[in-house]
Amino acid sequence: MKIDKKGMLLIVSGPSGVGKGTLVEILRKYDPNFKLSCSVTTRDPRPGEIEGVHYHFITDETYDQMLADNAFLEHALVHGNRYGTPRKPVNEMLARGLDVILEIDPQGAISVMENLRPDEYVSVFILPPSYKVLRERLTARNTEEPDVIERRMNNARAEIAKLDRYQYAIINDKICTAFDELLHIVKAEKRRTIRYMPEIPEE
Repeated sequence: MKIDKKGMLLIVSGPSGVGKGTLVEILRKYDPNFKLSCSVTTRDPRPGEIEGVHYHFITDETYDQMLADNAFLEHALVHGNRYGTPRKPVNEMLARGLDVILEIDPQGAISVMENLRPDEYVSVFILPPSYKVLRERLTARNTEEPDVIERRMNNARAEIAKLDRYQYAIINDKICTAFDELLHIVKAEKRRTIRYMPEIPEE
């Protein structure tokens, strides 16, 4: 049987500290066909972040040149830092039939969705079970000052207010339950006929 498969562009977004990275990491281990699009940022690395894995950490000068070259699928100023998703590697991976994950902030996610047709992506918004829990998670990271955490909390409320821009929503209360819900979405989307078209043989 011949099966025509197309790569999926999966957008995983949500407020800072909601657990996007953990869910994406588990999904990539479960399904190696998913490749992570590595964004660029002008901010400094956080403890444990690896160049070329979590982000490409670049200078403002390099970022400006990429802007001039129209090299971004999306770009945004978030929490005072500049982020962007390089266009070329995403398109190359999708063309090869690979599934690509964009793990990006809501501002960037909405920018991508505005530049593509709804059938060209799958968008999932990750929610915290409560604002209290989100604040606890941000504080537990121990990577930001209190004023930065307060700014992230304010941003989270504005980001969650745009939930209806996304195709799916998952509440990340327990990571195992949230991943199970994400996996159900992915499996169903992989069988949509825009990505999966079997040719049934005569015999």
